[in-house]
Amino acid sequence: MGEKFRLWLDLIRWNRPAGWLLLLWPSLGALWVAADGFPGWHLVAVFTLGTVLMRSAGCCVNDVADREFDRHVKRTAQRPVTTGRVSVREALVLGAVLVLLAFLLVLTTNAVAVARSFAALAIAIVYPYAKRYVAMPQAVLGIAFSFGIPMAFAAVQEQVPPLAWLMLAGNLFWVLAYDTEYAMVDRDDDLRIGIQTSAITLGRADVAVVMMCYAAALGVWGWVLAPRLPLEIFLPTSVLAAAQAARHYTLIRDRARDGCFRAFRLNHWFGFTLFAGAAIGYHRAGRTRHLPASAALSYDIGLMRRLP
Repeated sequence: MGEKFRLWLDLIRWNRPAGWLLLLWPSLGALWVAADGFPGWHLVAVFTLGTVLMRSAGCCVNDVADREFDRHVKRTAQRPVTTGRVSVREALVLGAVLVLLAFLLVLTTNAVAVARSFAALAIAIVYPYAKRYVAMPQAVLGIAFSFGIPMAFAAVQEQVPPLAWLMLAGNLFWVLAYDTEYAMVDRDDDLRIGIQTSAITLGRADVAVVMMCYAAALGVWGWVLAPRLPLEIFLPTSVLAAAQAARHYTLIRDRARDGCFRAFRLNHWFGFTLFAGAAIGYHRAGRTRHLPASAALSYDIGLMRRLP
């Protein structure tokens, strides 16, 4: 059982948290925007645990769907389902248990969030099969990895306003950027076995499109957050995120496998930077809102004097 448990942990990528962090930061950011500040520990816990559970379940479904393809790709050839060390039935049962646990968490929110969770599950199940029929399956993954945003608004506001869909669109650009970097790692293997990916579809335009997607993601984030956050918080965090995106260009411009994989693995820091800016900015704005007018003015002047 000890060996089996280690295989299950390998199946859900427990030792590679970058995957669930890519899901987590946009969802938490949406929670802060929907709540106009800190949303409460209950929702933070629900979305954090739910993100880990759903990402783990997605790995189970993905590895079952791709088990015949994965054996021909160097990076994935040793996955537990592909090698037969974990059976298809085991993987699907584990995935179902993880989904059920995530659903129990959603039940602690409200009916609107519960209803949206079924759509999120459907998209997560569809994605692994999209690469067989869609030229850019990364777009399907983008919707799946962004669905925590409308879920967050539903959990906080019991509705999904247009702002939530705007944020989903912005996050979709980010997912297209980092998952295209990921696809660039396996481009040669995917061409050989006939899988469709954005890296193959875009051809020599891949690097340019990745950078445009980063720019679009930052643009949407800025459109949403600039009116809501203090400039002294919003501006430096946005510049830091843009600098990270520029760093990715230096890693992927030669299309080397190692550089593209490193760029993909660094993406969770991009997401964390944007989320941290939102959380700190809302905290700062909330403190100012609760001060008397004269005290708030003095606070702003004091802060500006400390700026370089």
